Amino acid sequence: MSNITCIIVEDEPLAAKVLTDYIREVPFLQLMGIFKDAIVATDFLRDNTVDLIFLDIHLPRLKGMAFLKTLAHPPAVIITTAYHQYAVEGFDLNVTDYLLKPIEFERFLIAVNKAGTLRKPSAFAESSAVAPEQGEISARAAKDHLFLNVQKKKVKILFSDILYIESQREYVKIVTTKKEYLSKISTHEIETLLPLPLFKRIHRSFIVSLNKIESYTAEEVEVNGVAIPVGRDYRHVLENL
Repeated sequence: MSNITCIIVEDEPLAAKVLTDYIREVPFLQLMGIFKDAIVATDFLRDNTVDLIFLDIHLPRLKGMAFLKTLAHPPAVIITTAYHQYAVEGFDLNVTDYLLKPIEFERFLIAVNKAGTLRKPSAFAESSAVAPEQGEISARAAKDHLFLNVQKKKVKILFSDILYIESQREYVKIVTTKKEYLSKISTHEIETLLPLPLFKRIHRSFIVSLNKIESYTAEEVEVNGVAIPVGRDYRHVLENL
């Protein structure tokens, strides 16, 4: 994978430092600048082309979503915020991914790998190159289902039907409102196929649909009457519910 040039638009110094440290850990990411203000970032983008923006929502003067709407040919955008309620608007604007703070490195890496997968060699350099790129991102964001290999055939599973996903060694069990499916895919792989603002990993072995959570404590969540454990390293996810 060739280098992905990126900038950070973030007014919180600690959050910007976390992103900077993460970017330095990824060989194919090249940080071009850090901006506390979206207006200053706009000025930079007039004379410079980047492949990816890490964008906070709550910024001084010009908010992140408003800034995004001003870009005629935006590069890939990964939203970084503590507020999940902007997820739908973000995907309406074709963002590549949506990361909730505090951001774990593993989740960060999934997002940048997704940006790298969607990126074409000449992406964002010409408006003609941007159009299909943005169309592909939009199509992925608008999907309401996925197809998984189940017993030698591709089975369509609606996101709205999924209750939770459980890792079972080489397989995952997808529990839906209708039935259960067993597919030979890792939890990391299926996580990249899900609209992650709607699904969250709460344990090394479990991903749940946030809309299907009926109740929760620090130790477990209840989905459709089933108690699912919350991993110690994933308890911050519940804080954002």
